[in-house]
Amino acid sequence: MQIVERWHEDFEVGETRRTTGRTITEADVVLHAGQSGDFFPHHMDAEWASTQPFGRRIAHGTLIISVAVGMTASDINPQAMSYGYDRVRFIRPVFIGDTITVTAELTGIRDHPKQPARHGFLDETVTVTNQHQETVLVLTHVYLTNRRPAS
Repeated sequence: MQIVERWHEDFEVGETRRTTGRTITEADVVLHAGQSGDFFPHHMDAEWASTQPFGRRIAHGTLIISVAVGMTASDINPQAMSYGYDRVRFIRPVFIGDTITVTAELTGIRDHPKQPARHGFLDETVTVTNQHQETVLVLTHVYLTNRRPAS
């Protein structure tokens, strides 16, 4: 990873990052079930899942969020940190063996309501697609940023 120092004023709406693909594996699903405690049959029971509308097991939505956000975390910026996630939507299921890619576009820049001279917020729309270019997940990643100190 690279350390890149960018202050609130250095960002522009429309900046876009795209990742390479990442295939979701059986090991990913099993490990996530163990870490999260979510052993629901939708994820873990192939026989049961075969009787359901999707016909096979689906990856945990929270797994896909974790992987997707991790795929976009290529730089360390000491002037920004994750503040949270808004408007998370699971559009389509992700199956074991699907390959996901992520596009992150800066869609909003705003002042911090209580400390506008010191901080701001960035909204990054994160769109996850599968190997068929179908959107499977959309969320807004909110970053808290530092403003450049007055000289």
